Formats: sequence, C-alpha cells, structure tokens
Amino acid sequence: MKLLKEYTTNSGVRLLYIGAPNFSKLEELVNGSGDLWHSSLDQGFKNTFEDVIYQTAVYWWYLNDFDGLDSCVSWRVNPNAFVVRKEVWEQNIKGFDTNYKGDFIKGIEIGYNLLRNLSGIPLHIKGLFEPTKNSVKVSRFDRYVFYRKYFKIHHSYYMMNKKGVLNFGKELAAFNQSKKAYKKLYEYKTVAPRVLKEIVGKPTVSLVIPTMKRQEYTQLLLEDHKKQTYKISQVVIVDATPKKERDEKYYKQEDFDFKVDVKWQTTKGSCRARNEAIDLCTGDYIIFADDDIRIQPSFVENHIRFLQTYNADACNGLDIMAENIHQNLDDLSKRLEKLETSNKRWKVGATALFSNANSCVQKDWVEKIIGNDINFDGGYGEDSDYGLRLLKEGASVLFNPFSANLHLKPPVGGYRFWGMQSKVIGKKRKQQPWELNHPVEFIRPVPSPTITYGLIKHFKPHQIREWRNKHFFIYIFKAPKKEILVRLLKYPYKQLQFSKSLGYAKRLINLGTRYK
Repeated sequence: MKLLKEYTTNSGVRLLYIGAPNFSKLEELVNGSGDLWHSSLDQGFKNTFEDVIYQTAVYWWYLNDFDGLDSCVSWRVNPNAFVVRKEVWEQNIKGFDTNYKGDFIKGIEIGYNLLRNLSGIPLHIKGLFEPTKNSVKVSRFDRYVFYRKYFKIHHSYYMMNKKGVLNFGKELAAFNQSKKAYKKLYEYKTVAPRVLKEIVGKPTVSLVIPTMKRQEYTQLLLEDHKKQTYKISQVVIVDATPKKERDEKYYKQEDFDFKVDVKWQTTKGSCRARNEAIDLCTGDYIIFADDDIRIQPSFVENHIRFLQTYNADACNGLDIMAENIHQNLDDLSKRLEKLETSNKRWKVGATALFSNANSCVQKDWVEKIIGNDINFDGGYGEDSDYGLRLLKEGASVLFNPFSANLHLKPPVGGYRFWGMQSKVIGKKRKQQPWELNHPVEFIRPVPSPTITYGLIKHFKPHQIREWRNKHFFIYIFKAPKKEILVRLLKYPYKQLQFSKSLGYAKRLINLGTRYK
C-alpha cells in the first residue's frame, strides 16, 4: 500500500490522504460530521462485499449503499483514494491490516470497522476524487479472515454452509487457512465525541408527544420541560384518550411558559398522531418524544448544541430503560454514571437505529420526508422506517449520547393498547389496521407484519430470502439440545406463520407508503 500524505486545512485541521483529492472540498467537509471521506461509490465499490449479509441479514441499515446522493454514509472505501482525520487514523483505525492478501478488502475493512465498531463516520462525497473503474473482488481467504476478525465463529460456519454448496472443499480450505491469519477482535477504541459548541442564534424548538390513556405521565414530561436550560417554544400533544376518561387538570396553558397545543385524536395509531402533530409544529427543530419518558434539564440544549456542533440534520438520543415505573431522574443519573464508568456512553457515529421516544430533527427535513408511514399503525417498526428514509434522502443522522432519557414503560395505556390484539386469534380478535381486508383468523403471523413490511420496503428480495433462511437456521441450530426435537416438530407451523407475515407485508407494499 502507498503511504498516506498529510494536509492541514485553513482552519488548522490535520488530515491524512492517499490519492488525489479535491482539496478545496476538504475545507468545508472538516466542519461536518465525517471522519473519513472518499468517492468510492463512483469507483466501482458500490454494494461490493455484500458477504456481510451472512452475519447481519437485513438488520443493519448500511448493508446497501444509498442511491443518487452527493453525500452519504458508506463503508466501502477505496484504499487508494480517501482522506481521514489524522487523529482518527492514528488513535482509532491504526493503519491497514496486513493479514489480508488483497488490497481492496483493506479499505473496505477500514470503512466497516470505523462505522460499525469505532463510532466513526465514513462518507462518500461525490467529486472529492475522480471517478475510476475498479473490478472489486474479495478472495475466499480474505472473506474468512474478515469474518474471524469481526464476528462470532458460528457466522463463519453459516457462510460456509451457504457458499459451499458447489465449492465446499475450497470454502473449507479457506476457512482453515484463515485460522492462522486472524482471531476475533474484542477491543475497540471508539472515536471520542467532540466538545459541544454553544448554541448559535435562537432556534425555536417544537416538541411532539402522541399519547393515549397516559395523561399523568405526559404531564410529568411537561414538568421536566419547564426546568430545561433551553426552553422549547411549543409542545404539540395528540391525545387519543377517550373523552369519558380525560382529566381536565392536565395540559393547562397557565401552568407552562411555552405554548401548549392539544389535539384530541379521533383517528387511530401513533403514526397518524405524529403526522397530525407535525402539521401544527412551528419550531426550527422538532423533538419527537414518547409520553412515558423523563429528561434531565440539559436535554433540549444538548440536542441543539449537538446538531450544530456536528452540522447534522437529525439525531437519535440515548434511551435508558427504567427498571420500574417508579424510578426518577436520580435513577437516570446513577444509570448514566455506570455507563460512563464502563466507557459505554460516549459514542457518537452514524446511528443504526431511530427512536420516536427521543429524537431531534431539523424542521426542513421533517417536511421533506412528509411524515410517518401509517402502514405501520397497529404494529412496530415505524421508527426505523423514519430514520432510514431520512438517510436515503441524504440527511446526516447521528447518535447523540448527550441527550438521555429514562423510559418508564408503564404496563397500561399508550398506543400499544391496540397492538395487544396481535396475540389474540379467532373471533375475539379486533382487526388491526395492517390486516386491511384480510383479518387474521387462526394462524398468527410471525414476525410482526409491519416489521416484515419495513424490511421488504428497504431491502432487496434476495436479502429478504436470506433473512428468512437465517431466521430458521438459528431457530433450529441455536436451540438448546433438549429443545431441538420440539422445534423440528414446530418447524412447518413456524414456516406457515412466516409466510402469513410476508403475505400481509406484501399487501402493504402494494398499497404504497401512506401519510394520511
């Protein structure tokens, strides 16, 4: 491999590079969220080394490269043409791995490790390097070295089973040779978060809370917002509590120093509720919250400071699950202290999930992707769909460890009240929105049809097939020995349940994304 050269921007940021980048672009890029930049998607690397599918199936947003974007997260790095922050290269990446035989995998691995393990952000930037044509191939040996380095051994066995149908001898030989080259890595030094800058200007913030039969918990969250170091300008509450169960002592405007807009929901579903709330929002930023969270006084301020520091468009906050519904902010502080002690809190990076319980998005981006897909109502997966759609449109969506919440998860109330019907079958079942005109009778679809819908919506058909294959491979072969016979007997019924889930999901796909 060629040696990396050093370049210092006008603002004093030290970079290392290989190849011939457009240096004028770097002056602006260093002020954004990226840690490494490349143009590899225009150099033959797009969607290469899809072999990670045998480990991640469809559970990683970044399995496929995004289409038609000038800037996007991509871990498929050309080792002969990229730029990286010098401190990230020296402290986190620490150079190319010489255990590989090929060169292309060395760059791909750097991008992968940076994105998935080191909390760094590799970005494809169109025009940073000139387009070139490369025939990118990864040898069997290098593939197994990569798997041994990053994944548990059963993933290698699974890949050998899938890849070795026609070439088992060659796969086995490569697997055995890779033993001497590398063992799994366990320790990673993640990229340190940046020091948050003070807020520039006076941006306004709207808070969205969909709720149902949880007025008391929603009020608790509003009380937390009264104590914020940076105040929201508006809260929009869309409440589906039936009229006869409402308590008028909650949500009184005179109790708060921010505007309180309450809409009593007559439609059904949290996706519809959030869309109705978005229509009423006036802030420059919108914070999406669940009705059962508690937040510290710096919560809002840290969301805005974080987005401005990283020049990001959206972020997903740190969601801490309470041990019981009686815990409070003192308990949250103790939980966060434990995370800091174990070095598990301070990780930023491109987020691999999105939660409507705690997220902040620039209003322009909220408007650009219109709203939540109401096909998810009555089920699960709307959060992931929303975050992935932001990414696919070109937004930078980061994980923000500075804004944490305590998630109480009360056993009653909330929009999952309707979702409780998912386990009911037969005549007692109340039809869910995703059932459309095909009510569930005596075979309950598993996984949740809305989860399946979201995966079909964002991943390729062969990837969905691989997801199904691995789902049942794990169901049988990862079972405790005493359960294997029982699971084999259940296998045909489980397949039928999976097919039912796919059937409902495909009907939603045919219906198309809906917002109203």
